[in-house]
Amino acid sequence: MSTALQNAVEHPFALDRSQAYLRWRERKLARYPRRIEDLIVEVRDPRNLSDSEAEKIQRVCGATNMAVYASPLSEVADKDIPRRLGARLGLARLHANPLADEDGISSLEAAPGKAALGYIPYSNQRLLWHTDGYYNAPEQRIRAFVLHCVRPAAAGGENRLLDHEIAYILLRDADPQYVKALSARDAMTIPANTAQGAELRPARTGPVFSADAGALHMCYTARTRSIEWRPDDTTRAAVQFLNRVLDADSPYVFALRLAGGQGLVCNNVLHNRSAFTDVPAPGLGRLVYRARYSDRIAGGAAR
Repeated sequence: MSTALQNAVEHPFALDRSQAYLRWRERKLARYPRRIEDLIVEVRDPRNLSDSEAEKIQRVCGATNMAVYASPLSEVADKDIPRRLGARLGLARLHANPLADEDGISSLEAAPGKAALGYIPYSNQRLLWHTDGYYNAPEQRIRAFVLHCVRPAAAGGENRLLDHEIAYILLRDADPQYVKALSARDAMTIPANTAQGAELRPARTGPVFSADAGALHMCYTARTRSIEWRPDDTTRAAVQFLNRVLDADSPYVFALRLAGGQGLVCNNVLHNRSAFTDVPAPGLGRLVYRARYSDRIAGGAAR
């Protein structure tokens, strides 16, 4: 059997391939960690990962689509940290957005000018559950990102994380029609982004779940003013179920407050961020570098 045909037969995300799904589900859950500590990989220098450090990060990501690295480089404001770590893990196509720095990496910190335009990542307000780039066109999808913490906030700034493949499992186990509804090409619409009468980004309509070269991709935001759901009962029920999962104290949801020198590398998992308070002095506030990529982490998720 050719590789292409075998992949089509074994595709776990097709609703008519229930046996392939059940085999994949069993493998996925059999080794799934239940503690954030199980996701942490100690590294000497994320700019120069050893073979064993890179392999361990890839192995953790293969199980959970995310890993946390911990290094002694607290307060080191060097963008080579996320850039070189990403390259070591197979992340080569950096995806810049209009608010990113000139090198394509975003410096996420409280910036009143950007926050006033409605860009919450540049404020100290909470960020609701989402996947990065949920408003992007399909050819611009964000498949992975790295968050590197230079300085944490004085208080708050905690992330919660949920593997999008686990979200898929919970939805499909509850009712396969939920997955079918959220996989529709018109499941959700992100309204156009306009400022002073000018359109900065057109409206986007697309699915929540989609297959992406054999991997699962998810587009989602919990914001209510920036999304329009397909107006049918099944879609509404699916969204409500997902919201309950995200709001519940699930063993699959990991809580993480990045310390200086720590970072998150992931295949664009679901995540949020709590509000935070900074030290009231210039240059001492929360600073996190964010690098978004069009690639997935080398090694991918297990099948």
